[in-house]
Amino acid sequence: MGPAHSLSGAAAWLGVGAAAAAAGHPMPWPVLLCGALICAGAALAPDLDHKAATISRAFGPISRWICEIVDKLSYAVYKATRKQGDPRRSGGHRTLTHTWVWAVLIGAGCSVVAITGGRWAVLGILFVHMVLAIEGLLWRAARGSSSDVLVWLLAATSAWILAGVLDKPGNGSDWLFTAPGQEYLWLGLPIVLGALVHDIGDALTVSGCPILWPIPVGRKRWYPVGPPKALRFRAGSWVELKVLMPAFMLLGGVGCAAALNVI
Repeated sequence: MGPAHSLSGAAAWLGVGAAAAAAGHPMPWPVLLCGALICAGAALAPDLDHKAATISRAFGPISRWICEIVDKLSYAVYKATRKQGDPRRSGGHRTLTHTWVWAVLIGAGCSVVAITGGRWAVLGILFVHMVLAIEGLLWRAARGSSSDVLVWLLAATSAWILAGVLDKPGNGSDWLFTAPGQEYLWLGLPIVLGALVHDIGDALTVSGCPILWPIPVGRKRWYPVGPPKALRFRAGSWVELKVLMPAFMLLGGVGCAAALNVI
């Protein structure tokens, strides 16, 4: 479910912030905040191959149209690369967009756009992921088409404010990558992480997730990675709602405190 994916993405970036602080590369608080929100939004993005997913509805007709294209592209790639052990299927959900290749390509692409496109490119990346983060983290308030315009306005305002904060010296536009011209190169990192966290979350469900594609496993190239079937659960089950989501909140809080040297 979208809320669990977004929470796991935010918690993952806060954990990265804690690890970066321990390694001697502490994140300025704007990077920690923006990265957590971007990662929360990016953790919904792999479901762009599913017409009923949150991301396919988040931007109205535009995202629905993109969803149809991505679904057809994913299905075409699946058919072209499947091995004898891979089952036949009629759609592209949980194929191409649920692989490490897709995560790396999307993250790298966003980094290139950020460092070459200037402020408006950064604003665009922030806006898209703010919309998704709001849809995921505040899903009850954002539910329904009547709230779409309010979500877009909130996302646009947040993106504008956060970009302005990041642009100030010492606030993190050049975090981790400090050479001239590498400002905002780090923006791709939470996007890659969010996609991978989504894939890992899907791997815990009954269907598994082909994260390893195109690396073959036995007679399958789209091997559904996951734990033993006895440890898997259905999306939206009590395990997700009562165990995983509270755990993500707790881990995110601990990670945030460690990243800010509170603990």
